[in-house]
Amino acid sequence: MNNPDASEDSGPERTCAATGWKGPPEAMLRFALSGDGVVTPDIRRRLPGRGVWIRLDAATVRQASARQVFARAFRAKAEAAPGLADDVDRLLEADALQFLSLVNKAGQIVAGAFKVEAAIASGKAVGLIHASDGSADGALKLDHRLRSLEGEAAPAPRINIFASRQLDLALGRTNVIHAALIAGEASAAFLAKAERLTQFRTGVATLSTLAAASAGAGAAAAPSA
Repeated sequence: MNNPDASEDSGPERTCAATGWKGPPEAMLRFALSGDGVVTPDIRRRLPGRGVWIRLDAATVRQASARQVFARAFRAKAEAAPGLADDVDRLLEADALQFLSLVNKAGQIVAGAFKVEAAIASGKAVGLIHASDGSADGALKLDHRLRSLEGEAAPAPRINIFASRQLDLALGRTNVIHAALIAGEASAAFLAKAERLTQFRTGVATLSTLAAASAGAGAAAAPSA
């Protein structure tokens, strides 16, 4: 007999338990239920048991928490903390910063205005990071310089969601205001994490998430052989 819960964590699409919206796992958050009935964010989608999926959006998580969505979806007593959306934000932020540390270890990032300018000029920069509490003028100058070299290509990501002190800790140096990402697996993984955090906070899907949604829809619509 088929497991009726298996479809919740398989296939190219997930359904948001709060809104009914359908999308790829990359555009969703998975929640698991602990042994004592506490709703637990599973941001890396590894926790055992049945999962409940909510759209990658802080407002939707708050809605789900306030309206007993989790209890209905789990079909069990499910206690969702009032600050669940804030907990998710902290977890997504910590996850992104952890991956930024891996980017640094992989040698796929340079920091400091002069090094960032050199990375842009050489064509190696695939994304820019600016401290959220840094100079807006400095960020705009570097953004414009990179954009002037991109031509018709899609603009490289610009990330300004981390404070300087957070960048300092992740990169193991002091007073990080500007940094440039260099192409590689580690930097690509970090960008994906940063995009998830940005989408969660803003509710706006990124280009990469929309591409994943389109690919998932195409796979779901493709006829079987």
